[in-house]
Amino acid sequence: MRSLSTALLLCLALTACKGRPPASDAITGGSPQRGLEAVQRYGCGACHRIDGVPGAYGKVGPTLENVGERAYVAGKLPNSPDNLQTWIRFPQRVVPGSAMPDLDVSETDARDIAAYLYHQ
Repeated sequence: MRSLSTALLLCLALTACKGRPPASDAITGGSPQRGLEAVQRYGCGACHRIDGVPGAYGKVGPTLENVGERAYVAGKLPNSPDNLQTWIRFPQRVVPGSAMPDLDVSETDARDIAAYLYHQ
């Protein structure tokens, strides 16, 4: 059992060294392309700077560049696909009174938006 654990850790380390993180669609279940469309449809760029989104130079909320490299989502939740999707859908439940409004984002759109943000 110990050798299996060691082998798994070695495989993970080698993958990390090659700089190939898991594909954002694989970890979120969403589509980065549909996520880009959803980000534009919900108007996320009015408040956030987002790479690859025309006109997304907002300064109300934090930049959404390199979201996948952050330790926390909203300064409260450990960064994971599920937590990012929860924040996108229900920001006022996560941090009541936050400047991030509830936008009635669907579960599917949240997966796609998360896939786009992790894809960056």
